[in-house]
Amino acid sequence: MKVLLSIKPEYADKILSGEKRFEFRKSIFKRDGIRTVIIYATMPVGKVIGEFEIETILSDRPDSIWDRTSQSSGITKDFFDSYFSERSKAYAIEVKSTKKYSIPQDLSEIKIGLKAPQSFAYV
Repeated sequence: MKVLLSIKPEYADKILSGEKRFEFRKSIFKRDGIRTVIIYATMPVGKVIGEFEIETILSDRPDSIWDRTSQSSGITKDFFDSYFSERSKAYAIEVKSTKKYSIPQDLSEIKIGLKAPQSFAYV
């Protein structure tokens, strides 16, 4: 099974280029066996632009997650702190390998009736 994540275009591009090796989340999917993330680049792109295999998912206090991931985070400490303010737990999905689609796809090409998820959707 795969999961579809909505990611801002600038961060989606950094993931696919290898600059950003972690995707940070306030909550994470519950199902076991998720090995692939399909990347939906939010507006103004509004397309599925690639995917990545998951190496591992880290779960810890935000400060601990930052200490472990900051070198390959692709984001600033200020952004990280703002994103996880008031949170006691942070998740970091580690990118194993990426695949950029040569032609970006509409969500309907992935699955009929699929809508852009607020956070994630199982595919």
